[in-house]
Amino acid sequence: MEKIPQQQSGSCLKIVLFGPESSGKTTLAKKLSEYYQGTWVPEFAREYLQQKWDTEQKICEPQDILPIAIGQMKLENAAVHSEKKVVFCDTDLLETKVYSEAYYDGWCDDEVAKAALENTYDLYLLTYIDTPWQADDLRDRPDQREEMFAYFKQALIKHGRPYLFVKGSLEERMQLITNHLNSLLN
Repeated sequence: MEKIPQQQSGSCLKIVLFGPESSGKTTLAKKLSEYYQGTWVPEFAREYLQQKWDTEQKICEPQDILPIAIGQMKLENAAVHSEKKVVFCDTDLLETKVYSEAYYDGWCDDEVAKAALENTYDLYLLTYIDTPWQADDLRDRPDQREEMFAYFKQALIKHGRPYLFVKGSLEERMQLITNHLNSLLN
């Protein structure tokens, strides 16, 4: 089986959008990459799991966690290799770990868990659940948003990750983030 690629270092800032499903991560990641003329790294799991749903009518299973992590790191490493300023990652392996543990009674693939804790980022943007729920083929816990948000926040605290709590309208979120990031980028 293929191994998770080691996280590549680069000269750019690495920012992770982090939080439960339907909390505005993708919208923010895209807007921020446009605003800063940086690179957006999409969430590999979305494409992978949508294809699985479309072809098999199945949702994520434990054996999907490692291939998702491998795909995510390939996307991230390619972006970091070519970007000089800032990369906005729509997710990271710590998020994969949180989801795995939440869905599979505390279980996460050992290689994924190890890489999740070894990888480093300059800042996490913890997105709150004050955005409207948007149902799709893959989202499945609309009534557990507060519980899932608590898992994400606890993971950042437990592992000492630097984070900015982000809530409000898209405009309020962008203002908060750009005020914070401008100091990091200058």
